[in-house]
Amino acid sequence: MKKYILYSVALMGLAITSCRKIETDGEIQVVVVNGGGGGGSTTGQTITLSGRINADTVLRKANSYILKGLVYLVGNHTMTIEAGTVIKGSFSGTDVAALIITRGSKIMASGTPTEPIVFTSLSPNPQSGDWGGIVLCGKAGYNLSYNGTQGLFQVEGGIDNSFGDGLAGSGDAVAPTPVDNDNSGILSYVRIEYAGYAYQPDKEINSLTMACVGNGTTIDHVQTIYAKDDAYEWFGGSVNCKYLIAYKTQDDDFDTDNGFSGKVQFGLIIRDSLIADISKSEAFESDNNATGTTATPKTRAIFSNITAIGPKATLANTGNSLFLAGAQIRRNSAISIFNSIIVGWPVGIYIDATTGTSTALNIEDSSLRLRNVTLAGNAVNVNFAGTAGTTINSPAALTTWFTGAYYNNDILTNVSDAKLIQPYNYGAPDPTPFAGSNGNQKINSGGEFSDAKFSGDTFFDKTVTFRGGIAPAGPLASWWKGWSRF
Repeated sequence: MKKYILYSVALMGLAITSCRKIETDGEIQVVVVNGGGGGGSTTGQTITLSGRINADTVLRKANSYILKGLVYLVGNHTMTIEAGTVIKGSFSGTDVAALIITRGSKIMASGTPTEPIVFTSLSPNPQSGDWGGIVLCGKAGYNLSYNGTQGLFQVEGGIDNSFGDGLAGSGDAVAPTPVDNDNSGILSYVRIEYAGYAYQPDKEINSLTMACVGNGTTIDHVQTIYAKDDAYEWFGGSVNCKYLIAYKTQDDDFDTDNGFSGKVQFGLIIRDSLIADISKSEAFESDNNATGTTATPKTRAIFSNITAIGPKATLANTGNSLFLAGAQIRRNSAISIFNSIIVGWPVGIYIDATTGTSTALNIEDSSLRLRNVTLAGNAVNVNFAGTAGTTINSPAALTTWFTGAYYNNDILTNVSDAKLIQPYNYGAPDPTPFAGSNGNQKINSGGEFSDAKFSGDTFFDKTVTFRGGIAPAGPLASWWKGWSRF
């Protein structure tokens, strides 16, 4: 290790000059400071972060921060970000910016409704894909292996390096066994704008990548805007999340893989009819793993109270032909969706059993549940393809199951039948359900939590009786306002 005096002063609250060196494991990271707050002030600076940060670090609201390249927080350290702080990422040639929180380290990003923390583009004319995104690496479960080590995951997007900073999961010296209650910190009242990078096909950095993140982590009130790839992708792990917004994503909004077993409640998805991905775009895409094996832990996340606004304001709308479905559940996934609204998609629910162990089997053994779900204005409401189960063997059989009285699902012909205020006003959307006699009563009062999957659960707010992510009235009618941007 090279011998330099440590001056991580811009981040640690000491006086700084124009440029200081921070010692890292095997390399020197340069933190460049431009401008100034005058006379050695630690605020009002523009600070560039690069390389591996091996120290507890504080990002302050009064400063401006630029991510240069792949920035890693390592060494079991903590990055604390003050409410109202703005961090900007860039993409120059192949030098994509991203923030990676490695296993054992934590990000403590607690914004407020009036002062959210914003990760955004450095460009004066920002566009989707201007920088990479945020990657959280935890020690919780994962159902495949890396280099022969079961439970270990090399995170997608080309972020790994010679130090193994892009590894997540367990099975090695860092985490000999899975740690389901692992804690990667807090993201609360955080916006992630214009992020996403396609390193290789099917190997991308998403706006927010949660790689084997444990349920000791707090994720709530997070919005992604113009995600280049997925808005949120969970690879294994057990983290629970509330109050998530995905606005004008290119690929998938909620992508769940490799044994993700967490819980998500209150979500809002708004798509743009022109923006979709060549890989086909969905609100939900879920796999057990890429080949649909029976590997464990199995993907069995539970989502409740999600509003997913698709590309079709009316049945006659065409939009981008690369949109596929509100939910594509495939490759032996067993996720469940409750108390939700899926409107305006080419297909509402698509059970895809074309790869690996048939996903139909998860419906038949009740590990995959869809209850209290409203489909409205979808060109095709439910579809099935691939290897048949015993009873789920065709689109007609799937429709019979979905519309069974026990599941209390609802199919409406038009988006307007859902009676949402302005779901397709892209500049100022309002997907709130009309209240009272003007509303759809199945949406306003047709949600509940009697399913066995909620037995013993303490995460979900089971007092809510509405479907979708937004209440027709009361405090849960406005959680998505103020700190977000559309």
